[in-house]
Amino acid sequence: MGAFFASENDEISEVHEINVTPFIDVMLVLLIIFMVVSPLAMVDLKIDLPAASAAPEPRPEKPVFISLKADKSLYLAEQAVSLAQLAGQLDSQTGADKQTTLFFQADKQAQYQDVLAVMDALRKAGYLKVGLVGREAE
Repeated sequence: MGAFFASENDEISEVHEINVTPFIDVMLVLLIIFMVVSPLAMVDLKIDLPAASAAPEPRPEKPVFISLKADKSLYLAEQAVSLAQLAGQLDSQTGADKQTTLFFQADKQAQYQDVLAVMDALRKAGYLKVGLVGREAE
């Protein structure tokens, strides 16, 4: 930045430069505030979730089980089906009743993406009542 010195012969004139010092001061204060507040905004709770101890619901008269094994093989009841055939097989087994509750069980070693693919296929087929089956807590 330059300084302007007026001599006796010069008229007083305006300096057309932007003073950025207040802007820098405000930005530094905001930076400090965000550095102090940002760790407080993080939610990092370590929770040890308990096993489900609710009483099991009574089984329906004719439950429809869908099973996914660790090797990606898919079964409707005890019959092997492919993911593409699942909707048609379900319609024939449930009489196309989309309100039927389905019971989906997946092996512990099954990939998460495979479980989601089956859930997505069920949703696309119109079956929205899907119960996930797990083992009871000891």
